[in-house]
Amino acid sequence: MKKLALLFAGLSLFAATGCSSDSDTVLEAPLVGTWQPLKEVVTTVEVGEDPVSNTITYTDCQKQTRWFFSVDSKGAKTNWGDTATPGVCAILSDIKFNYTYDKDSKSVQMKIQGVVEPQNAKVVKLDNTTLNLAVREETQDPTVFQTRTYTFRRVVQ
Repeated sequence: MKKLALLFAGLSLFAATGCSSDSDTVLEAPLVGTWQPLKEVVTTVEVGEDPVSNTITYTDCQKQTRWFFSVDSKGAKTNWGDTATPGVCAILSDIKFNYTYDKDSKSVQMKIQGVVEPQNAKVVKLDNTTLNLAVREETQDPTVFQTRTYTFRRVVQ
């Protein structure tokens, strides 16, 4: 009888500490924060052909670029680049925008001076340290599709 009571107590403890559906839920990190671009991959697909991807690795100056997303749906992008003097970096542009992010569809829209840019952007990966943003670009040829996927590292949350 003691063994049966011990077995029942063990099973009760196991059931009480088992996994619940709440612990299985993975929460997505917020888009809000400051992001540093590391690289981009341009993938071109022509109907009936294999996709072709090209990786663009940023220079140290280009990696100083920052994308900022605030909690009030305002954002900014400060583009840095190389100058004519080797090893000297400079700000090339400073762009302010409003944005929307739909967590369910993972779509991002940025309005720069009232124009939605980019038209088809999706968050591919978003966690505490990494953001991969895929932007489908329009081409002149309706049989050619191009996607530019940016990889960012979070620098400030």
